[in-house]
Amino acid sequence: MDDDVRRELAPTGVLRASINLGNPVLAQGSPSHPSGVTVDLARELGRRLDVPVQLVCFDAARKSLAAVVDGAADLCFLAIDPARAEVLAFTAAYALIEGVFAVPQDSSIRTVEDVDQPGVRIGVKQGSAYDLFLSRELRFAEMVRGAEGTTVFRDHGLDVAAGIRQPITAFVAAGPGLRLIEPPFMQIEQAVAVPAGRTASAVRCVRRFVEDVKASGFVADALRRSGQDIAVAPAVDG
Repeated sequence: MDDDVRRELAPTGVLRASINLGNPVLAQGSPSHPSGVTVDLARELGRRLDVPVQLVCFDAARKSLAAVVDGAADLCFLAIDPARAEVLAFTAAYALIEGVFAVPQDSSIRTVEDVDQPGVRIGVKQGSAYDLFLSRELRFAEMVRGAEGTTVFRDHGLDVAAGIRQPITAFVAAGPGLRLIEPPFMQIEQAVAVPAGRTASAVRCVRRFVEDVKASGFVADALRRSGQDIAVAPAVDG
């Protein structure tokens, strides 16, 4: 590994990886004992860079992003989004997850298109990928933000809860009187990101790393070990 690239990616001599424990598909456990595909990826990149890895854990994507922007972490694992791309340099996606809606069983909302209507209120996790996406896409429905979209949905008696498929499916299963809206309203491309100011060679290094761990089966194995049945993203040339 080129020393200049190593210094760019781990300027303190330690690769500080921002881990979002608020996404249970990609990271599990506690701040003192995190696990999951993002933890495995951080440790594998540190191994290839030949530097120690420090896992800096947060409970929300917006906090994970802020740590990198503020210089408290060197990389993060977030969904690709145009707003985030203003301050981050993303790799291609390494995994694909889905954003879905849940509604009360007796709701008149039957399709994704039905959601964007005047008077419809949607609970979302503040700063999440689907919060950013829906904020751009919706014309009429109102977004109600909180620490968890499902919590704000329950607490405020909202019309719709938005979130990642796996936890929303569990939420529906645990709460009689709810149902999912199919198909998903978005595909969420999960990627690795570093600060936008990193050199082109450093960014290329991380992008090559992501393509390699997809092709080698590392990502698939990490997802399987953590009990997550989600798709590995397809390879990207260049």
